[in-house]
Amino acid sequence: MPKIIWPNAAVLALLAAASLAGCGTDQFDRTTTGAGTGAATGAVIGLIGGPIGVAAGAAIGAGAGAVTGAVTSPKDVNLGKPVWQDGQPAPAQ
Repeated sequence: MPKIIWPNAAVLALLAAASLAGCGTDQFDRTTTGAGTGAATGAVIGLIGGPIGVAAGAAIGAGAGAVTGAVTSPKDVNLGKPVWQDGQPAPAQ
């Protein structure tokens, strides 16, 4: 019987959705970004081993991400100035 990783993956997905749902300065941007991020995360969780499947995982993730994005303000998640607006070249690796 395969080991189901659903509880740990769900917590990780919710944290990822919450941290990324604040992308954008207006509510529409945050809602759509959250929905997209949540759908992708839910689909991956459903594919890896969730008992609900890819489609259901994507739908649940999209809903959770959209709600998180809609209720998040730009002040809640401030990732700083985007790299492309910095004016400095990316550091060499």
